[in-house]
Amino acid sequence: MSTPTQIFVNLPVKNIERSRAFFSALGYSFNPQFSNDSALSMIVSDTIYVMLLAEPFFQTFTAKPIADASESTEVLVCLSCASRSEVDALVAKALAAGGTAPRAPQDHGFMYGHGFEDPDGHIWELVYMEPGAVPPAA
Repeated sequence: MSTPTQIFVNLPVKNIERSRAFFSALGYSFNPQFSNDSALSMIVSDTIYVMLLAEPFFQTFTAKPIADASESTEVLVCLSCASRSEVDALVAKALAAGGTAPRAPQDHGFMYGHGFEDPDGHIWELVYMEPGAVPPAA
């Protein structure tokens, strides 16, 4: 039996405690084994983690300059949701916690999406797709 692949998305943040407060308000928790004053290991699921790294610590992993997510977009993080209402509820929590909604919800009938920007400007897309709406690949 093989171990499922895990993903660790690494994002630079300006303020660790502000990020902790924001994502805690959305209902996420953090693994204390990999969290300190320079990093937060946010648990999204059993196989998805987001490493929120203070910019000086993030910089130790790359010689390239850190993109300012409030000015440019390098990545869009997209998470699936179990329902349209879960998409809307998570966006509402993000807005209440100080995030912004960069665009209106997108309703394509079989697929519904919306998203938010976190306090550092990273864009989080949320999507719900009707089960069975997309035929299997040939």
